[in-house]
Amino acid sequence: MIREDELRSGPQVAPRLDVAAVGSASEMSGMRAEWDALLDASTAGPFNAWEWLYPWCRRISPDVRPLVLTARDRLGTLVGLLPLGLEHRWVNGVRVRRLGFLGETHVGSDYLDVVARKGREAEVGRAFFQVLNGLRDEWDVLDLTDLREGSVTLGVAREVFGEVRQTERYVCPYETLVPGEPFDAFLKRTGRRDNYLRRRKWLEKQDGYRIERTEAPGALAGPMTDFFRLHALRWSSDGGSQGIKGAGVEAFHRDATQLLAERGRLRMYTMKVGGQAVASVYGIVHGSSFVYFQSGYDPAWRNRSVGLVLVGETFKDAIEMGLTEYDFLRGTESYKADWVTKQRQTVSLRVHGAGMGGAWFTRSEELARQTRNAVKRVLSDELVEKVRRLRRRKAAVH
Repeated sequence: MIREDELRSGPQVAPRLDVAAVGSASEMSGMRAEWDALLDASTAGPFNAWEWLYPWCRRISPDVRPLVLTARDRLGTLVGLLPLGLEHRWVNGVRVRRLGFLGETHVGSDYLDVVARKGREAEVGRAFFQVLNGLRDEWDVLDLTDLREGSVTLGVAREVFGEVRQTERYVCPYETLVPGEPFDAFLKRTGRRDNYLRRRKWLEKQDGYRIERTEAPGALAGPMTDFFRLHALRWSSDGGSQGIKGAGVEAFHRDATQLLAERGRLRMYTMKVGGQAVASVYGIVHGSSFVYFQSGYDPAWRNRSVGLVLVGETFKDAIEMGLTEYDFLRGTESYKADWVTKQRQTVSLRVHGAGMGGAWFTRSEELARQTRNAVKRVLSDELVEKVRRLRRRKAAVH
């Protein structure tokens, strides 16, 4: 088992930085102020925030042991964090010790990464990876998922570990907002200007039409209840896989939104008509970016494009706040392409430890993937053949 005292670097590893570890959620609970200050001084993404990762440990994966590496300079100032978790998985009777990012599952955390003071990303990442490399016999797999493409961490990992497996993950559509540009000018650059303006004009004539923006920590209960209801309605109507599913994930979001609101980072938008909530957007403000996290709407109002109008209003708000980027995060749904023109990629990085457990884990995953794909092909071929037989029967009747 990796011990916290083993994770303290000596001069031969990183002479300018002292690397240690936080090994429990209770210890994490006391790190908020320092963590927040570091995040604000970094270029790391919104889901590396304490307000996101601490409730994840409590609500989503309590069986994952936090292993948050910290880097301090000679004055004791926190200059870097690597928020990892240690879990044990059993793969065909073999125990695999896996290190991965906190926040990596269930909640859609994009752009996870090392958190370092601006300009010190490579130095901090190198210090963390050198320590982990020196303890390579204490873990089997290091999985760093959903890093932003171009992250300094990718190059530093190759430098320290040598052989690194890198795979593409998600495409994240986004748009650069021009400072001072009027919203109408922005609309002209989109594919939905006319429809948005027409639908908004109709909605504005309805009794009780309004859009509420909630930011205050003490005012979230109603908007969050509306959001969860509308989100579930949207996904059940679309026949897709619900983005927020299960009591544990809902509890996580209630905690996270409260904490984000305390930091002034949350934006909950609710569209109401006649006193009834018909659409909702859950957004996060991070630095100069508006992050569109999730949404929901009442399918009975689909033909009135309530989702389209509310998304448009979040763009308008972002522009008026002076933000310079609007990020839709993972997923290339068609409605996103109507609003934005740019894309970025997330990637995952895997390193095997010193033993055979990592290679065994990777090979087992590949075999399972091959099996799933083979089953899908067979089922697909059978379905195609059934359709062909049905068509032949119909043709024979006619």
